[in-house]
Amino acid sequence: MQKNPVESKSVRLDKWLWAARFYKTRSIARDAVQSGKVQYNEQRSKAGKIVELGANIKVPQGFDLKEVVVLQVKEQRLGAPLAQLMYEETLASETLRASNAEARRLSAFHSPKPDGRPDKKQRRQIIQFKHQ
Repeated sequence: MQKNPVESKSVRLDKWLWAARFYKTRSIARDAVQSGKVQYNEQRSKAGKIVELGANIKVPQGFDLKEVVVLQVKEQRLGAPLAQLMYEETLASETLRASNAEARRLSAFHSPKPDGRPDKKQRRQIIQFKHQ
């Protein structure tokens, strides 16, 4: 009697993160898990942790922390539309990311960037100011 390979998969956490396209390579995913940036069910875990359906995973992405629930366990890397079907982002995570994006848009977290590099006259003024 053969088991269905879809039902009996045991996939490591780093491999699942790579397959779900959170990280570009497995080694980057493994390093993120080992450094404690990725949380599995609200706890630090090892890269070899077996992913289960319904597990809650927190993954940093850019300035935000994405909280997802595992819907499918696959070990092969798929295209982006199919990879997004492997998980579902929680409502709290979506609202927090949206509010953080709005705050960043309004420059609440970051100071405004200068228009460009200083020209020759401005550089001379900066050097003169530094040496006073």
